[in-house]
This record gives sequence, structure tokens and C-alpha cells, in this order.
Amino acid sequence: MAALPEALAEVRELLLAPDLIRATAGGQRRDGTPSVQRATLRPVTLKAGDRVQLVTEDGQRPTTVNLAPGAELAGRVDELLAEPFGSWTVETGHGTLRLQATKKGAVLHRSAAPAAAPAATAHDRAREHLIDPGDPLYAVIGGDAAKRRQVDAFLRALDATLPDPSELPSPLHVVDLGCGNAYLTFAAYRHLSGLGLDVRLIGVDVRDDQRERNTAIARRLGWTEHVSFVAGTIADAPVPQADVVLALHACDTATDDALARALSWDARWILAAPCCHKDLSRQLRRRPPEGAAGLLTEHGILRERFADVLTDTVRAALLRRQGYAVEVVEFIDSAHTPRNAMIRAHRTGRQPSPAEAAELDALLAEWHVQPHLATLLAEG
Repeated sequence: MAALPEALAEVRELLLAPDLIRATAGGQRRDGTPSVQRATLRPVTLKAGDRVQLVTEDGQRPTTVNLAPGAELAGRVDELLAEPFGSWTVETGHGTLRLQATKKGAVLHRSAAPAAAPAATAHDRAREHLIDPGDPLYAVIGGDAAKRRQVDAFLRALDATLPDPSELPSPLHVVDLGCGNAYLTFAAYRHLSGLGLDVRLIGVDVRDDQRERNTAIARRLGWTEHVSFVAGTIADAPVPQADVVLALHACDTATDDALARALSWDARWILAAPCCHKDLSRQLRRRPPEGAAGLLTEHGILRERFADVLTDTVRAALLRRQGYAVEVVEFIDSAHTPRNAMIRAHRTGRQPSPAEAAELDALLAEWHVQPHLATLLAEG
């Protein structure tokens, strides 16, 4: 047991060290609540020179700043260390330090083995892959170059969404709904287990032949104790629980089925990259909005694009009603796939105000639509 001020001084020294790889802070101590939920620091190389990138998350959206070494970085580090975070994890070229705050001080865990440094810190140039497209894993699971890029981008979003590994439940139950050929399923297990997590991952697909194929691949990889597959619909597949729910390009209302199933488990984290949005587009065609708003749906291509925006807007609002902090972000460049929006949600328990709830009701009434997810939640 160490005194907290002395432990934080050691953390400060590592945060300002030239061989910093990555640092995260999260949770809260008994003596207060941090102004942000999570903070992450890592070195990056910009055209302007070397910087340390700081990402802070407040439960709604992340904020990113790039700090110059020296007084600017030191000042911001001192502000972070003054926050009542419950834990710090700092990786450097010499090892890893984990700090856990307690009532009596701080518990420090040190790893003598050198931490694995990233291949590069270039931020303005090509980004490193979490799983390289040429990794031998893909020789086993398959997938073309486009699919591998999408999977890697999805994993980056997952990495940015989850807290420090020390704050995750063990085992961590992950479910991939509508897994198909399970490229994401296997890559997610590879990545999360590589962080030292005890992961139990289940892939769900409606086709039994997919279950058999994917199970055979899991057997070939030697992962059957941790990765399994079931055949069934997203709504009814026999899966008991989930901490993390993934859904990559589930078509049309299948994304709504995935979100509803995640809510039935009280999943703590949800990441869904929707595919087509036909449901609301059909409703808008059958009953166009009145007045000038009808111009937005007069032409088929514009109606489809507007339906995309309206559908994900409503999904985000419905998740907030269920106590989630939600972001809708671009997880990969549109050059790789036009279906590049992602809904990221983290359960906080915060309920929207009556005014916020009324805004969603007014939106649905204005456009004369009944989203599938709203129907599922009403039935459930």
C-alpha cells in the first residue's frame, strides 16, 4: 500500500516520460467524482511535430486535444492527476504501472516485462492496424481486403468505447448478433484476449450451416472453450447474457432486433453499424409528410438518404430513453463502404428529461413514422 500523493507522483513521471506508449484513467474514488468518465493519452506524430493526444469522455461524446511536450502537456497532466479517478494504467517502453485508489491510499501493480510499443505513432499518415490485413488469422477465417478494413475499423471503435481492461468484468461476455461468416467475431476475440481479458464470445446467425462452419473454424484455431456459435434469430437465439453486443451490417430492421436484444440483456456497451434502412423509407413513401417537408421525400434517392438519417436519429434517441449515452459516428471512410455509420452506446442509467423525451415524440408525429425499434420496446 502506498500513499496516494506519492503514487500519483510516480504516475506523473511516467506520463511525461519520452517512452510513454499509452495511459488511461477511469472510475472514481470515494472522495469525489471526476469531471470526465475516462481519459486516454498516447503519443502521436503530426505534421507540426510530436504531440501527446488526450481523449476525454464525458458519457456523451469524446473530446480530443493534441498537447505539445513541455509546459502544455505538464499542465494538463497535473489537471488530470487532480481528478478523483479510481484507477490509472500507464504503459511505457519499460513496463506497465497500474494504480488502484483505495480508502487507505493506493495499490500499485508493476509489470517488469517491457510493454509492446506500437509500430508507429504517425497520426497524419497511415494508421497502424489492430490486426494487420496480412495476419495469419485471416488465412484461416478468410475475408477480402474490404472486409478486413471494416473489421479493423470496427475494432478501433470498440477499443475507444470500452474502459481500461482492469475495469471490465471477468469473464467479459460478448455477443456478435448476425455474425455471418464471423470475421468480426474471431477478430474481436483475438483482439480482446490479446489485452489479457477472459472473454466468452458467442456468434449468432440464423443459418445452421454458418454455425457449423464457424464452429469448425473455432476448433481449428483452438478457441472452442471461449468462442461458440448458435443458430437462431437475433430475437430468439438461446444466449443468456451479454456485457458487450456487436452487430456489423445487420440489414434493415435486423439492426433494431439487435439493439432490442442488447437492451433485454442490459448490455453495458453496444456497437452497431447498420446496413440498409428500408423500413422508414417505405413508411415515408406510403405517407409523405405534409407541407414543405414533403420536398425531402419527393424523390426516391433523397427519400432513401433522409430515411437513413431519420432512422439512426430515432435509434439513438430511443437508446437514450433506456439510460444509454449514445454517439453516432463514422467508423470507416465512405470510400470503403457507404454504410459507414456506427451507433455506440454505453449504459449509464441516466434518464432523459421530459423535454428530451417529448422531442422524440414530436419527431415521430411530424414524420408519421413508427420505427421498428420503438415497436419492439413497447412489446417488450
